[in-house]
Amino acid sequence: MTPSFGPHTLAIDLPRTTEQIGDRIRDHLRRTRRKGLVVGLSGGIDSSVVAALAVEALGADRVFGIHMPERESSPETLTISTSLSDALGIDSATEDITDILDAFGAYRRRDDAIRLVCPEYGPGHRSKIVLPSVVDSDSYRLYSVVVVDPDGKQQQYRLTPQAYLSIVAATNFKQRSRKALEYFHADRLNYGVAGTPNRLEFDQGFFVKLGDGAADIKPIAHLYKCQVYALAEHLGVPEQIRRRPSTTDTYSLAQSQEEFYFSLPHDRMDLCLYGKNNGIPTAEVAAAAGLTPEQLDRVYRDIDQKRRATEYLHLAPELAGDVPEV
Repeated sequence: MTPSFGPHTLAIDLPRTTEQIGDRIRDHLRRTRRKGLVVGLSGGIDSSVVAALAVEALGADRVFGIHMPERESSPETLTISTSLSDALGIDSATEDITDILDAFGAYRRRDDAIRLVCPEYGPGHRSKIVLPSVVDSDSYRLYSVVVVDPDGKQQQYRLTPQAYLSIVAATNFKQRSRKALEYFHADRLNYGVAGTPNRLEFDQGFFVKLGDGAADIKPIAHLYKCQVYALAEHLGVPEQIRRRPSTTDTYSLAQSQEEFYFSLPHDRMDLCLYGKNNGIPTAEVAAAAGLTPEQLDRVYRDIDQKRRATEYLHLAPELAGDVPEV
């Protein structure tokens, strides 16, 4: 007997969803008088699906991809993202943002912040920041930095608030630099910019304000990550992209989205967020996600906390006086 709630609950009509998103893309471009869409291609599932949806809606000749590696990107990122633009038959450009980040002092500022807790951090060291799992305990969770020295020795250091905020502020240059290049190409082509967050990322504030959070249209922000994967297969996104684990590709050490931000792998997190959003009985959600009721309660509290903490990211600029709409 099939459980009343589970992964099947999130199944969608793939052809119909593709058509609906295509209608919204075309309507957006008509209203904004733009000729096509620019998509930043990371080699990940979300940007790949957005690009494939744009091609389905507009044709390959009205979609422009941008590959934007930097010196700390995974070595395979550019190869994989290029395989996507080749498969879709779209024009694309490669913009290495290393020099831009150096000019901003992004690497230097981040390394200075890491040295607040790891004074010996320097050339040849690699790092990432991590967050303890929310399901394992009720204790207050604090970020740590994982450091690997040039000899391969790994150590972990608890971050102070100053160090954590400074590391994040410095790495945010990466997303903001990429978005500036997306809008450069959009302006020269008279295109719009497509954003790539899925529902988990959009709901939980897993994006940088005026970085990857900036866009003219966000075609998959209403879709749970498992639905994005289903669309990827439907749209013919290359298998190597569909099988690639989700990663931030932001730090010099490999880093999953779960250890950096989310409470659980995306398939279980989808079920928790859907269950919370739709009032599904907690016992059913816990069973489907492989959690105890106590663990699910921790995940729900973490969802609420992230919504409160990242509300600012969703806000438009506030005006100090009334301005009539044009």
